[in-house]
Amino acid sequence: MLPILKMVLRRIIMLVPLMLGITLFVFVVMRLSPINSAVAALGDQATAEQIAAYEQAHGLDQPAPIQFVNFLGDLLHGDLGETVGVPQSVGGLISQALPLTLQLTFLGVLLALVIALSLGITAALFRDRWPDQLVRILSMAGISIPSFWLALLMIQQLSINLNWLPNAGYVNPADSVSGWLETMAMPAIALAVPVGASLTRIVRTSMVEELDRDYVRTAYGGGLPPTVVVGRNVLRNALINPLTVLGLRIGYLLGGTIIIEAIFTMPGMGTLVMQAVKNNDVNLAQGTILVIAFAFVIVNLVVDILYLFANPRLRGAH
Repeated sequence: MLPILKMVLRRIIMLVPLMLGITLFVFVVMRLSPINSAVAALGDQATAEQIAAYEQAHGLDQPAPIQFVNFLGDLLHGDLGETVGVPQSVGGLISQALPLTLQLTFLGVLLALVIALSLGITAALFRDRWPDQLVRILSMAGISIPSFWLALLMIQQLSINLNWLPNAGYVNPADSVSGWLETMAMPAIALAVPVGASLTRIVRTSMVEELDRDYVRTAYGGGLPPTVVVGRNVLRNALINPLTVLGLRIGYLLGGTIIIEAIFTMPGMGTLVMQAVKNNDVNLAQGTILVIAFAFVIVNLVVDILYLFANPRLRGAH
């Protein structure tokens, strides 16, 4: 167990320079933006004296390296600045919006895994027969469907035509679990279908490769039932490769929630991004982008650690 703990610790340590690099990149991109933070906050009618006073008060008149050091210090203390117009804490807004985005991402991942495992395993067990051909067609169709198009299609059919589900808004699960499920159903499905379809092909390929191995034929020859062979051995080994892809797919879901939340008018991180773009709010855009990027990195770290525990070959190699 000690070698794998060293590997986990090594990956956690590598996270520090990675996050520092992401912070520097976002900071530089925001500073290269043609948007003047002082003008965005004070308005186009602001005088030169007012703009100079604002820049001095917020440290924008200092050299870029000093600005970055100050920004990094504020970031370590959880201070992401304030929004333009009516000043609000960017960190406070993100703390309100991030739980919704994480809930939507979690549901999307859960549905994608259900789709991928059920269809991928079925296709592998019925290789080159009609269930396999059907799954291939469905997976290709799912990969080809953009999430936003699927979302609009579901709104048209399930909400407007059939009036089954609400097409906008969000209900906190603390207030109503059923209402929460109703508002999250269509956004989660829209996110899950393309990801689940792509993972289906990976699960199928891994299952087929594992089913062709000698130990499977030996197990069948020894009289073990298919449920034991597939459930205990084949499935466990076959899921190692899809697990490596899952981290990137979760990152895709985090990015996709921005568009989906805007379509369903949900008060998540996507709404904050749209608000930042609309108001030319550099601090809000900078804060939301950083949080989404950090979430992506942390999710991939967790998946990487799970891969270390799941893959016995890596454990034995160190």
